[in-house]
Amino acid sequence: MTAVPASTDAVPVRADWRDTLREASDLALLGFAVALAALPVLTLAPALATASTALHDRSVTGAWPEARTSLRRFGRALPAGLAVSAVVLAAVALLAADLVALATGRVPGGGPALVLTAVVVAAVLGYAGLVTVAVGRTGGRGWRAAAARVARACPERPGVWAAASGVCALAVLLGVLVTPVAVPILGGYALAALHALDARRPVPAPEPS
Repeated sequence: MTAVPASTDAVPVRADWRDTLREASDLALLGFAVALAALPVLTLAPALATASTALHDRSVTGAWPEARTSLRRFGRALPAGLAVSAVVLAAVALLAADLVALATGRVPGGGPALVLTAVVVAAVLGYAGLVTVAVGRTGGRGWRAAAARVARACPERPGVWAAASGVCALAVLLGVLVTPVAVPILGGYALAALHALDARRPVPAPEPS
């Protein structure tokens, strides 16, 4: 009898509900780890940079980094991250004050000005989210270079920028509506969504034959 050669085609592995549940749990734990590391407030940027780097490792290697590796990255990200946190928190405070002033009528402009300010806030949040992703791709450091790189990329990829802004705006809205204990979970999911968005690259058009 002639042996039938085995097929060399790889059979794709289909993820089941346990893989999905495990991934959801990992992202929730990541969000809680960020919230815990960001408790001193000024450590928010280093915490986000470390989490973003862990997500990047997960997407590249298929495994999360060890706890010691993440702690070491967090320590390296602290010096520059403290200054970044201060700048970001100051900007957030100013934008939030503008929104509150417009919403309560203390500043003239009414509905149109409120909507315009909300769009600007969402765009800034989307930009900040993409910068966090870019920092994660460089080991959790290099905020200035990442900010410049994303500033050049946003006009070239307006769809990604708009989607990132929508993700961040939705996360903030849900964070206001849900119970406070669920807010870190939203943070982990939002950061993962930003990584997924940024990973999408435009497919080049085929050259004419």
